[in-house]
Amino acid sequence: MKTLKFIPLFILLVFGGYKATAQDNTEEKLNLPGDNLNLYAVMDLFRESKTLEEFEKNLNAEDSKINNLDLNNDDKIDYIKVIDNVDGNVHTIVLQVAVSEKENQDVAVFTVQKDDKNQVQVQLIGDEELYGKDYIIEPNYADASNSETPNPGYAGNKNTDQKEKVVVTKTTYVEVASWPVVTYIYVPSYTVWRSPWYWGFYPPYWNPWRPFYWDYYYGYHSHYYNHYYGYYRHSHYNRYPHYNDRYYYGHRSYSNTVNQHRQSGMYKNTYSRPDTRNQGSADFKKKYPDGYRPSSRPGINSNENRPATRPGINNNENRPTTNPGNINNGNRPATRPGINQPSTRPGMDRPTSKPNMDRPSTRPVTTPPTARPNVNKPSTRPETPSQNSKPNVNKPSTRPATHSPSSKPANTKTTKTAPTRSGSDNGVERHR
Repeated sequence: MKTLKFIPLFILLVFGGYKATAQDNTEEKLNLPGDNLNLYAVMDLFRESKTLEEFEKNLNAEDSKINNLDLNNDDKIDYIKVIDNVDGNVHTIVLQVAVSEKENQDVAVFTVQKDDKNQVQVQLIGDEELYGKDYIIEPNYADASNSETPNPGYAGNKNTDQKEKVVVTKTTYVEVASWPVVTYIYVPSYTVWRSPWYWGFYPPYWNPWRPFYWDYYYGYHSHYYNHYYGYYRHSHYNRYPHYNDRYYYGHRSYSNTVNQHRQSGMYKNTYSRPDTRNQGSADFKKKYPDGYRPSSRPGINSNENRPATRPGINNNENRPTTNPGNINNGNRPATRPGINQPSTRPGMDRPTSKPNMDRPSTRPVTTPPTARPNVNKPSTRPETPSQNSKPNVNKPSTRPATHSPSSKPANTKTTKTAPTRSGSDNGVERHR
């Protein structure tokens, strides 16, 4: 009889525990495509980057495991390009994916604004198609306390694997202004960065991989959460007052394909393997056996993978801007658009030798010909009448001819042969 009394209690505890677990699992994710791009990780990468070009490269690096988006559902990771729109002292830096040849979808946008006191505010706003309405990440600013959950999409269990307490670090606007990438975009010589890549044309280092299941992705990134929640928090309002009119209704790109995939539930397949969460956690521990340290973020402190501080300035064998001929990879087009140029500058294709500089061996010598009369030998000079005697006008036949003797060479100006060119126009090969 006592056993029968405990059966309902046991059933209540089992179902109650299941409900709590399901609720926790719901809190850990948004059930939207944006679950596969952790904006906390994106904000942290932005803070550590030196340039927008470097930020784009590391955002798409496979070893960082930040980008896990597959919006067009082709079972390949999508390349995220970075586009900066500048309006005075405000930068709206868009993260965008080419879903197809004709459609682009904005993933998220940074708003960076600087006031007259050189104080900077930064926010990262997820696109509502991927993250829902008002999904905003920002630094833990020291201007106000924030007691709410740091992120409704990722804060269900704060680092339950390590059981560590999150230490919140307050950030001032002046500290944000000193971030390397923020300093970079506000220098007077800054060239606005707009990613040159588009559908079908990507950088040579880009080699898309198969996306991970969300639970694997979550299991891997859960080890970063103490760091993420210590530096960043969730916000419910835009600090940039012109966000709607300057960006949302002015520059935002929207894809009908993404909307259709979302409505049909196609993106929900990524949640079908909860057993992969432990594998994601194990791979993190294998990569960082001594625990995560911010300075060891993959792709940040690697000199061989770091792009130049200004796009297109320094040569790098991994960058297509200086040597488009070395970036072909299989059948995938990998040349930077608009840089298919000949190996030499126009006008530089010339013969190996200048025609006017090659003096032919048959050029007339400058020394007088041997047949010229010797001025030192008057005996050979044509006979002329003596200056002291009056010329005999009755004997014109003996008078020297007025023209040059036959042995005197003709005028060099008329008989000088033109130098032979080393090659005619028809015989010189033009370098293409």
